[in-house]
Amino acid sequence: MPQIWPIGGGKGGTGKSFITGSLGIILAGEGYQTLLIDLDLGAANLHTTIGASNPGRSLSDFINKKVATLNETIVPTPTPNLFIISGAMNNLDIANLAHEQKMRIRREIAKLPYDYILLDLGAGTAFNTIDFFMISNFGIFITTPEPTATENIYRLIRSVYFRKIRQVLDVHHFRTLAKEAEEQNSKATVTNPDLLLGMIKKLDPEKGEMLEQELNTLEFGLVMNQHRNQDNPNIGKFICQIIQKHLALKIQFLGNIAFDENVHLAVVNKRPFLFMSPYARTATDLKECFKKLLTMKDKSSGIPYAVDQVL
Repeated sequence: MPQIWPIGGGKGGTGKSFITGSLGIILAGEGYQTLLIDLDLGAANLHTTIGASNPGRSLSDFINKKVATLNETIVPTPTPNLFIISGAMNNLDIANLAHEQKMRIRREIAKLPYDYILLDLGAGTAFNTIDFFMISNFGIFITTPEPTATENIYRLIRSVYFRKIRQVLDVHHFRTLAKEAEEQNSKATVTNPDLLLGMIKKLDPEKGEMLEQELNTLEFGLVMNQHRNQDNPNIGKFICQIIQKHLALKIQFLGNIAFDENVHLAVVNKRPFLFMSPYARTATDLKECFKKLLTMKDKSSGIPYAVDQVL
């Protein structure tokens, strides 16, 4: 069974595709059979960050049933062991997937014969982004030091948190319990998730305990991208502390990735940054991030990487 890493960000421009492509290249360089899937629906550009040309196939071919399996849309990249399902040729209306289409993609992803599958997701809290994030109990969040980006990443993580609650309780039961909780304590709302969860456990101890157990299976990593010397190096750790306090989620700060103008140059030239500037500070930061990811895997004994049981 593949280890699936959904990768998302709270807003555009944080470097999701750059991080996804770079981690894929590092994994492939370590000998792992690695697949990248561009699920930034309607704004796909992952292929550019890894130096791949526009493929002859894309995710749309599977969605529109031009091919029978998702495996038929996979194409090799210039990097050995690295493959991609591109979104470069997707139709614009692909951004509005029906629920059954998303479930079909999720089921197919779980069947793919790779060591690692990295999902480059769209920015923000759209349903598509959250639904694909829920394919795995592990995920990586990308942000930058700007206040707008850090605020949006918290909203994204909170959205994933509540989607998991709704998945466990079902929408109707969640709404009923949330309404009762707010009636008993006006502050027990979605803006105070820790208090809301406490009230749910009080109102329905059995459901509350089941929900708490499910939330404990989630584990995340946070990357602070485009970090400049003048930026506070501890912002990422502070964000993780807030999330752990208010959402009681396991999240580890994976590190700061230094800003480098050559990243833009690499994209313009359609060359992987890690190949163009292998000894740059940013390249070193990416490799350190990769080491922490593997450490998380070893500590968790693979549990956070298990594909969701609904597949």
